[in-house]
Amino acid sequence: MAKNFLTYNMEVNGLPQEVRFGAEAIEEVFMPFLHELTDLHMTLDRKVIAYLVAPPGAGKTTLAQFLEQLSRERSAEVDAIRALSMDGFHYTAAYMNVTTVERDGKPVLMRDIKGAPETFDIDLLVEKIREARQEGTNWNVYDRRIHDVLPDYWSVEDDIILLEGNYLLLKETGWTNVRVLADYSVFIDAPRDILRERLINRKVAGGKSREEAEAFYDFSDSRNIERVLSNSARADELWRLLPDGDFERQ
Repeated sequence: MAKNFLTYNMEVNGLPQEVRFGAEAIEEVFMPFLHELTDLHMTLDRKVIAYLVAPPGAGKTTLAQFLEQLSRERSAEVDAIRALSMDGFHYTAAYMNVTTVERDGKPVLMRDIKGAPETFDIDLLVEKIREARQEGTNWNVYDRRIHDVLPDYWSVEDDIILLEGNYLLLKETGWTNVRVLADYSVFIDAPRDILRERLINRKVAGGKSREEAEAFYDFSDSRNIERVLSNSARADELWRLLPDGDFERQ
């Protein structure tokens, strides 16, 4: 039986985008998750911080923003959530242009592995999450038009925050301080071949040649995917990305 996909017009990373999700995923995966966050907010009687974690290329940014939109469309059933990204906590371009980290025993500039866990300011991210849970905070964003960080861009005072990112559950030094701040978490598993094609196609769409995109995948993206899939802590829920771009709960 063919799936019933529903189409939505959204704005993702500042650009209009048409997205589609299966009706079954919306009712049997997404809405139960939003109900869980609503119940958790009522039970804890304070602001809730939830994580949506996935390897690069799994579509978590679009999904997080869709879940925010869905929560507002279904406001009679669930509380509204606010979707935020950890991407705004990359180090600045100026810093990454002159700062090196070790890769395969050799120093490499951060800019050459941008997106790897080492290129994020973990301490600042922890500080902002703690502030968001208390009185609220100003949140950094990553502007893909200038490929750099805009500090304190959004005012965040929402009761339920859904933070999306690759490394929020990573079992590595520093990231454990991020992991323990989650009240609830979802991890999205995905086949490596699907992630590879998505990431290469994304680079090509951004102006890279196929050869350049494949080289960057082999040098950086593939390693980040392995770190996320192999070394993330167990989440409260496990979802899976399907070949058709839809999601199911495991």
